Amino acid sequence: MAIDFNEEISQLRSVLSNVEAVTDPEALRARIEELSQQATAPDLWDNPANAQAVTSQLSHTQSELERVKKMADRINDLEALVEIAADEEPADAQILLEEAETDLGKIRKDLAELEIKTLLSGEYDEREAVVTIRSGAGGVDAADFAEMLLRMYLRWAERHGYPTQVMDTSYAEEAGIKSATFEVKAPYAFGTLSVEAGTHRLVRISPFDNQGRRQTSFAAVEVIPLIETTDEIEIPESELKIDVFRSSGPGGQSVNTTDSAVRMTHIPTGIVVSMQNEKSQIQNRAAALRVMQSRLLQLRHEEEQAKKKEMAGDIKAAWGDQMRSYVLQPYQMVKDLRTNYEDGNTSGVFDGDIDGFIDAGIRWRKNGEDES
Repeated sequence: MAIDFNEEISQLRSVLSNVEAVTDPEALRARIEELSQQATAPDLWDNPANAQAVTSQLSHTQSELERVKKMADRINDLEALVEIAADEEPADAQILLEEAETDLGKIRKDLAELEIKTLLSGEYDEREAVVTIRSGAGGVDAADFAEMLLRMYLRWAERHGYPTQVMDTSYAEEAGIKSATFEVKAPYAFGTLSVEAGTHRLVRISPFDNQGRRQTSFAAVEVIPLIETTDEIEIPESELKIDVFRSSGPGGQSVNTTDSAVRMTHIPTGIVVSMQNEKSQIQNRAAALRVMQSRLLQLRHEEEQAKKKEMAGDIKAAWGDQMRSYVLQPYQMVKDLRTNYEDGNTSGVFDGDIDGFIDAGIRWRKNGEDES
């Protein structure tokens, strides 16, 4: 069946128009001008933290504008290619139309990804992310599953070129991890990964069961926005309990001969943060405080949202206790129970190919917000 390129191009332009309405290219240009002036100020690097924030925002804003501009150019080029084909002899026209069909597929995919970015409009969506994975019910299989999820997310970040830093890892005795915390240092990492928060379930033949029985295990994923220096989260010293201990590696083997690891407890809420991957106690304490502030910021945001929903009479839970199943036996399938998105390539998913799940989750969340 022949492709109606005029209709396809019209649909592409319609989607791009929606993207431009949200991204507002003119506002982006104004923001770039403002940040460029700040970036060229002679005293910029007197405050290194602010300088890094300015240069990072400038780079991100320029990239955002360039993505929209390039997409418009690609659609125009596709239209020109189809018009040229209309004036060619049948054999040459066929070659050009096959090229146009290939370009059309690529533009559809890239435009869909660009559209997803426009759906990330939450208060903290543009932040970097702090991700914590904890093993749940299921014993050693759950600890192994938690480590599989840690690798999955780190591979996802690597695929996209996003820098990561593992900040804390608590190893289980037999295999896997009890928990791990890492940062994803990229704009919109929080908005993108926040749909991954929840309970994940694994079904497989346990490699740790000598009878080869099928085992179900669980792991929890927590995603919070990274604190920024402009956030007003002050924590009185009296509300913090600080314990120090020696860092340890897999199996409890000592990897540090000094008490450099830090466990920080926020007494009023009971929130606990551990850091052991930095070289000194001072560095681990600073890292722990930053994550603690991020968690308290997220808690404050959740309390505000819960209060708004209660006032509106909407008390339904936004996230289910079990949001995704990874089934390796008796068949192979990863399925998100909120969006019904599924993928039979389980090895690819565990190797970080999870963009389909993330995109479906972002659309699902946005639809839920629009209906509420």
